[in-house]
Amino acid sequence: MTTFVFGHKSPDTDSTGSPIIWAWYLNQIKGEDAKPVLLGEPNTEAAFVLDHWKLDKPEIISTVDADQPVVIVDTNNPAELPAAINSADIRAIIDHHKLVGGLETKGPIDIRIEPVACTATIMWKMIGDDLAQAPRGIKGAMLSCILSDTLEFRSPTTTQEDKAIAHALAEDLGVSIPDFAAEMFVAKSDVSAFSDAELLRMDSKEYPVEGTKFRVSVLETTSPKIVLDRKDSLMATMTDVAAEDGVDQVILFVVDILNEESTLLVPNELVKTLAEKSFGATVTGDTVVLPGVVSRKKQIIPNLKL
Repeated sequence: MTTFVFGHKSPDTDSTGSPIIWAWYLNQIKGEDAKPVLLGEPNTEAAFVLDHWKLDKPEIISTVDADQPVVIVDTNNPAELPAAINSADIRAIIDHHKLVGGLETKGPIDIRIEPVACTATIMWKMIGDDLAQAPRGIKGAMLSCILSDTLEFRSPTTTQEDKAIAHALAEDLGVSIPDFAAEMFVAKSDVSAFSDAELLRMDSKEYPVEGTKFRVSVLETTSPKIVLDRKDSLMATMTDVAAEDGVDQVILFVVDILNEESTLLVPNELVKTLAEKSFGATVTGDTVVLPGVVSRKKQIIPNLKL
């Protein structure tokens, strides 16, 4: 049976590119029948990466059958995976996030979780010398994933391994990292075609904070004004999205990649309290700027308190 390789829902560049990379490795190097799939439409940056490197967009699935062989990448959180994930035959997990718990396997599996910025960084090390056989698109996907997850090395999640591997890939591909990253971030910043609800769900994860369930949304952009000009309608839409998704509150951080800061939308007293207690901020209006805050994983989620 074909092994499905996929990342988390609301796929970003890493959760789009890494399944393609690992499915290539399983197929071409390990001789196993594997297929990359997605758990939703890729975001604008990920779509740009697919087009740039001439990679086919993987099939989008919403569920998995019982006993379906799967490899999970870029997450180990059941909330970010199909509801039936524990009925599948999970064969491996490759990830760079904290261990959440809740996944159940049918036997011993390979698990590799490392404190680096990107799943593709781990895959580069796992594939090793066999990467010399990879086509240009696979190497390009790897580079794209690393530049995306590190915000071109601006994110505090960035390690020296991420940097060294990205530079090695860029040299191999003959790519200028600053130029290519700029193209990626322009694509990421083009959100004009998306509704407010789509923006709020585009790069979001659910996290409980002291009994309150939040959908923590992040929009990384080089043009924050484009998003902030929509703040009134975005805040109005948060109520509907929260109700539809079964959470108490949606919170949105607009990450300014170039200035390395976030603007948090503050629609009510709950979010005002969250901002003040979590980040020591003084909130006087419906937005608050958080200097230096760019990483949900390392700077936002660990600090959330009420």
